[in-house]
Amino acid sequence: PGMLNNILSIFAQYKANIMTINSIVPTNGCAVVTISAETMDLAISLEELLRLLYATTGVIKAEILAG
Repeated sequence: PGMLNNILSIFAQYKANIMTINSIVPTNGCAVVTISAETMDLAISLEELLRLLYATTGVIKAEILAG
């Protein structure tokens, strides 16, 4: 509980503009969540954003799918 909020807080803190959020029904305690965000005003590098997301408790994988 609250994990999505933690992830979205990172996006907000570093000025990534969330465009869409898609989630697949969790199975075996894991959910696949795809977040599309505009990063033109991002206050840190994309690499640092990914590092912060990956370091978030409960996040198994964070990657850029398109860009």
